[in-house]
Amino acid sequence: MAKITKISIWKLHLKSHVPYYMAGGKTCLTVPSIILKIDTDEGICGWGEVCPIPHYLPAYADGVIPAIQEMAEVLIGADPIGPEALMKQLDKHLIGHVYAKSAIDIALWDLTAKAAGLPLYRLLGGLQTEKLPLYKSITCSAPETMAEIAKSAYAEGIRQFQVKLGSDNDWCRDVERMEAVRDAVGKGPLVFGDWNCGASQLDAVRAARALSSLDVMLEQPCATVESCNVVRQASGLPMKLDESVHDIPSLLRGHELGCMDAAALKLSKFGGISATRRARDLCLEIGTKMVIEDTWGSDITTSALMHLATATEQSAIMNVCNLADYVSPKLSSESYFVSQGTASVSHAPGLGVDPDLTVLGEPLLIIN
Repeated sequence: MAKITKISIWKLHLKSHVPYYMAGGKTCLTVPSIILKIDTDEGICGWGEVCPIPHYLPAYADGVIPAIQEMAEVLIGADPIGPEALMKQLDKHLIGHVYAKSAIDIALWDLTAKAAGLPLYRLLGGLQTEKLPLYKSITCSAPETMAEIAKSAYAEGIRQFQVKLGSDNDWCRDVERMEAVRDAVGKGPLVFGDWNCGASQLDAVRAARALSSLDVMLEQPCATVESCNVVRQASGLPMKLDESVHDIPSLLRGHELGCMDAAALKLSKFGGISATRRARDLCLEIGTKMVIEDTWGSDITTSALMHLATATEQSAIMNVCNLADYVSPKLSSESYFVSQGTASVSHAPGLGVDPDLTVLGEPLLIIN
């Protein structure tokens, strides 16, 4: 039986290629990501990552390391194979802090799949969606600028476009943004406007009704699922929920209200692959389309979300996000491959990630 002997932790600053503007003055420029490596006495290691955005989740990167230190007394000496058993022990030891547990859970799944000599998707449901549809997230800026970004992504094969809204608190301008991108990509591609909870119910209803004749989708305009439901019912436009759905009860609430046409399943929001897989299975049962992704991050968490999506029924996948494409530095180049608007994971054991240690440098902390 394998035993965990060491946990190494890095703090990597990820820089957005362009300033990333969202509703309510929220901005992503440079965001710290926590990388960890779990080693065993059998010479197998697993990699994990979490990159929480403070204005998105009740989480922050500098809170991850103390949480891992607290959980280390359970982890060191434990059997890492079969992550869900060990994650249950961690839940008993430290309630909550799911964002910190997400990185651990990803690393444990990487370890387990490597021990089995299999790519991770084989343990999560098998190969079901080989070519994962990608979406392009467009920073909130002038409508004409956003239209040009959409055209460029369309030329690269992207057929799904997330239009960030609300940076200037002007719902009329947001309508212009949606109209500009819809016009830029023509009929057919999916265009969805994301306020990241930043709109009032009144402004969201006014914007949604102005857009109701267009083939567009709305994403999390308001802070509560109840307000999002009001917008959904007032406009008749399909709705994707993100911030409001973060566990099984919240998913059931969105389904009960009838405003969850799609749900964003983010690893750090649910607590890693194990918890997100349970959410995935629920969405399969209730017929909700899924966006399988994470809050932010580099190649490690990007590979993890893509493995879970690869193991998910194709008809249930709305899209995934190539998070690592939005930031630098690059950590690994062989874990997944992108072509014509789709991504495919490596068939190497585990996540297929081999991080560049010259980029990571020396660990910030080693626990053994």
